[in-house]
Amino acid sequence: MFSGGDYREVARWLENFVNSHAKREDPRAEAVLDAEGPREGVSYGVRVRFGERLSSEIELSYADVAARRGSLAWDQALAERVRGLAREPIASERSVARPA
Repeated sequence: MFSGGDYREVARWLENFVNSHAKREDPRAEAVLDAEGPREGVSYGVRVRFGERLSSEIELSYADVAARRGSLAWDQALAERVRGLAREPIASERSVARPA
């Protein structure tokens, strides 16, 4: 299990996790992790970028991610949320690329 870790270590794990699952929707998708400013030590903002487009944001508490990372059920649920985030800007980009 990977549970625990300091804020920065958990942020690195989360960014890698988000990148891994976003890229399953499209290899050009990439994670955008907000872990600075008022969030530092408390929470993370997670988005997915595809080209110039950004997904909506989900907020995850540091305590929750640190305690649950490595739990198969939690990881699977988060992976689905991330893939949903990735679909937002990808679909938006594709609809612009294909005029009606």
